[in-house]
Amino acid sequence: MNIEFLSTVAVIAPDPPASRKLYVDALGLALESHGDDYHHSEQIAGCRSFGIWPLSQAAEACFGTPQWPAERPVPQVSIEFDVADAGAVRPAAQELEQDGYELLHPPRKEPWGQTVARLQSPEGAIVGISYAPVLHDRD
Repeated sequence: MNIEFLSTVAVIAPDPPASRKLYVDALGLALESHGDDYHHSEQIAGCRSFGIWPLSQAAEACFGTPQWPAERPVPQVSIEFDVADAGAVRPAAQELEQDGYELLHPPRKEPWGQTVARLQSPEGAIVGISYAPVLHDRD
């Protein structure tokens, strides 16, 4: 597996308005939304993408339901690492599975063009192995 860069950090917010109050109002981050509770920016120095990801959306992305499964630790953060291209996501995910990690979902292409597979780390974080073309265009 060849990780090219840390692409995305998103806090997982059970209460998105409270999180926006900290990150937008208090810290002054210029986060934007496209009509839903996910707020993000690709303009914060040192991070390709930072976001506030509602817990319900994280659950939907990982399990297809807005409720996080009770038998899993509730995540507080999502971290995604990008590989060279979309075709490199599947072998990276298979390598993780061979090392004993359980994927939350297999590699798939999201509607916005990102190819991603996710797992939950020992700390409870959502970890993605990803290829997001828009974040590679910045190189």
